[in-house]
Amino acid sequence: MVIPKPSASTCRPRYACATAMLALVLLNPAATACAETLSFDNALTLAVRETPALRAEAAQVDAAREAAIPAGALPDPKMTLGLDNVPIEGPNAYSLSSEPMTMTKIGVMQAFPNEAKRDARVAAARGRVDLTQAQTRITRLTVLRETAVAWIARHTVERQLARIDALDSENRVFDAAVRARIAAGKGKALEAVASRQETALIEARRDDLAARRQQAIAALKRWIGPSAEAPLQGTAPEWPINRDALAHELHGHPELSIFDPKERVLNAEVAEAQAEKKPDWALEMAYLKRGSQYGDMAMLEVSFDLPVFSATRQDPKISAKLAERAGLDAEREAVMREHAAMLEKDLAEYQRLDNAVRRQRDVLLPLANKKVDLAMAAWRGGKGELVDLVMARREYIDADLEAIALEGARQQMAAQLHLAYSDPTVSGESQ
Repeated sequence: MVIPKPSASTCRPRYACATAMLALVLLNPAATACAETLSFDNALTLAVRETPALRAEAAQVDAAREAAIPAGALPDPKMTLGLDNVPIEGPNAYSLSSEPMTMTKIGVMQAFPNEAKRDARVAAARGRVDLTQAQTRITRLTVLRETAVAWIARHTVERQLARIDALDSENRVFDAAVRARIAAGKGKALEAVASRQETALIEARRDDLAARRQQAIAALKRWIGPSAEAPLQGTAPEWPINRDALAHELHGHPELSIFDPKERVLNAEVAEAQAEKKPDWALEMAYLKRGSQYGDMAMLEVSFDLPVFSATRQDPKISAKLAERAGLDAEREAVMREHAAMLEKDLAEYQRLDNAVRRQRDVLLPLANKKVDLAMAAWRGGKGELVDLVMARREYIDADLEAIALEGARQQMAAQLHLAYSDPTVSGESQ
């Protein structure tokens, strides 16, 4: 069988189309990013991976770990070079070989800080590693909370936009009914203006929601980059909010747990300040070379610190560190009270939003819908005014959009409460 060769005219459109698509991908990386959808869980995972603040925190942890390696090591040894017993008067002044006591010296000296001081430095270095790790956890949970709030904000406004879009067909039917009523001589010409005004107001509402959507994308982009423009998929988790459980976890709040490594660092610094009262010592060994007619010599020397002025040197340092540690306890109590108050405030707000959602969905929205039905029936029966129907429809639209907004606000508050303690990207709790 002979397969016919494609003609140039057949290949040209395909080649042009492929070239155009390739250029679009190369020139618009955001289009590639948007090819995939963005779920709530994916947004949190991307935030942990993409946020520069967490990369900076990771670098700080690495720096603290590296700094801890030499914390307990001995100081570097020192080399000594010198001339001993050089005469500066007489016939042999400044002679290096004519006097029996003139010597060229080369030696090495090693200082030995006391063991308590070295142990305290090691403990302080390890505490600083724990401190940077605790700070990283605080930053991580902050990033997750902000990402969750931004994702929910975008999801909420897109639900509202979808509801506005669904009104288009309703408005066309409504406008056609108004025009048909006027054509039949049962309505007033002014009614046609009212229906078009209502359409314009809905378009204004759409523009406002579209702007808020772009703002939500911008907020999300801060944490996950260009992937924030991808279409959303799914919904946020429905985390159960339990007052007793959250109150029990309050003591484990990341911003409170940071005080434990802070205390360890301060305790180690207190111990180091106290260890300065104990003498350090140093060992020096040297080789001393004299003139060729004399024998060479060796030197061994041990030196000790004499902390005899501790009242004006070591004691003030110890008092300063003890004062810092006492201040840390007061700071911990202040932060504890602050977060306890914030928890009560947030729980009260969550309860208010939960009640408002139920009231909006179960009471206000059905009443607004019934009001529209009654106004529509009255208008069609010639017993009601169009303005009453328009106002009833407007109240229903507002009630519907408000219900969506309240649900989004409740989800945001639940995310803030839950992500104050838990990291779903590690524990899988967002599933």
